[in-house]
Amino acid sequence: MAQRQTRSLRHRQGNRHVGSSGLIQRRLSAWLEQHRETAISTLYRMLQQPLGTLMTLSAVAIALALPTALVVALDNVKRLGGDWQRSASVSVFLEAEIDEAQGAQLGQRLQQFSEVEALRLISRAEGLSAFRAYSGLGAALDQLSENPLPVVLELQLKPAALEPAPLTALIERIEALPEVDFLREDAHWAQRFQAILALVQAAVALLALLLGLGVLLVVGNSIRLEIENRRDEIRIMGLVGATPRFARRRFLYSGAWYGLFGGLLAGLLVTLMVWLLSAQATSIAAVYHKTFSIQGLGLADFGALLLGSTLLGIIGSWIAVGRHLDLCDDL
Repeated sequence: MAQRQTRSLRHRQGNRHVGSSGLIQRRLSAWLEQHRETAISTLYRMLQQPLGTLMTLSAVAIALALPTALVVALDNVKRLGGDWQRSASVSVFLEAEIDEAQGAQLGQRLQQFSEVEALRLISRAEGLSAFRAYSGLGAALDQLSENPLPVVLELQLKPAALEPAPLTALIERIEALPEVDFLREDAHWAQRFQAILALVQAAVALLALLLGLGVLLVVGNSIRLEIENRRDEIRIMGLVGATPRFARRRFLYSGAWYGLFGGLLAGLLVTLMVWLLSAQATSIAAVYHKTFSIQGLGLADFGALLLGSTLLGIIGSWIAVGRHLDLCDDL
């Protein structure tokens, strides 16, 4: 008898657990279905107003395309600047009495410095040949009885050594060597380049912030107009018991669609700009005997753009709907 009661109690508990689990699943399924229907209905309503939707999407896309294009340009400048920085060097001119063998010995010592990535010795003959080719003074150089040019050590520095403090310390160490006459620093421009690049990055970030606020205003204004046009519908929903959350959901989805499609259109505009400019960039690089191609938005960058634009659309819609619900007693 006791065993039968125990089995009956366990059976009821199991049915209760299954019932509660099934209830949660049904509620979740209903909640997802409501969101799906709301998303589809808001998208359908936007497509029924093509002119107004296109104008809003165009404004959002232009506001997003400008900072995105600047970010793409900045990334390409960084990539190009990285190639220049790798070619930045410090030319060490040795004393006139130092020959190639002594210069090679000094080069071995300098190559042990942690800041030096590579080293090349330029002999007197090689230096004179290069000077003859670039100066156009071949006839005058033929009159010289001996080669007046010194041995030169060209140091390729590591990227970390191009920072102001390490570069200054390295130059002071090299200048203190008795074999060194003077230095020519080709690496200082890299510091100026980094400073200009940091300034441009700050300007792009500020511009992106301002245009992001512009997207909020554009989406918010569009949602506010939509709310005003649907005031009667909102009043009816309130009369039949709709909650503010239910009414807000439709407008939030509208803002999300504005942001998503605006970001997609902005990405397409930036991709089109990259495609139009790639040929010119390649031809200019060919003039300088370089191979360079403009890189556009990657898959991760495109995804980040869509995510950011969608969030901006939702936030702009939330602000507009929140202010409307605060001012309107229809709900």
